Amino acid sequence: MASDLLKAYCKELKLGNVPRVYDQFEFQDRHQYLTAVLGAELEMRRQNRIKRLLKKASFINLKTLEDFDFQTVTVPESTSVAALTDLLFLEKKQNVLMLGAVGTGKTHLATALGVKACLQGTSVRFFRAVDLANTLLEKHKNDTLARYMRELRRCELLILDEVGFVPLHRDGAELFFNVIADCYERRSVIVTSNLEFGQWTSVFGDTRLTAALVDRLVHHAHILAFTGESYRLRRALAGTGQNKLELTTA
Repeated sequence: MASDLLKAYCKELKLGNVPRVYDQFEFQDRHQYLTAVLGAELEMRRQNRIKRLLKKASFINLKTLEDFDFQTVTVPESTSVAALTDLLFLEKKQNVLMLGAVGTGKTHLATALGVKACLQGTSVRFFRAVDLANTLLEKHKNDTLARYMRELRRCELLILDEVGFVPLHRDGAELFFNVIADCYERRSVIVTSNLEFGQWTSVFGDTRLTAALVDRLVHHAHILAFTGESYRLRRALAGTGQNKLELTTA
């Protein structure tokens, strides 16, 4: 174990990992040894930061790009699969809108992009749309909305999942719009929805508010179309031995 004096020095210098790893490296020369110890400190800090970012993001399930199939995704000419997975849209403060039927992989891809962003040190927040709207209403009621908005501004990527599954309360819709407006040209937003833009009024209730919200999202955005049968349905059918089931999804 490290001596008390070493621990005290490392604490003062904020090198909290050094006492745990300094005796794990062979000493060849001073430069090699010091480089190895400090490198281990930096790597452990990086890993701890990634863990904090993943926890803070609040993903429902962790997904990766390695097990995602792009065959049923139509990628617009404004980007490419390579540019998308390299997160180039983050550098340009662009949005990614994922539209398609239920179960076609939108949440998977949105989450996988968010996880990769966390692995690269980017601050991410993941919400189901209705959950964010309800949280905003609660914060407004408790008079803590301004502080919560400041917290959201610290994230560099906001992921809003399942826009369209549940209509939002009018006040919640207005607060939701304020979040989108606050992100506009400042940070990237990923949105998943099973509805075409023309149907979003059924979610937000007000035609003008919906138009303004869509306008801010679509500007500087890459719009991906997801097609094909539900992934979950295909898995279920494979498990039961059925060959095919006709499914109509809204």
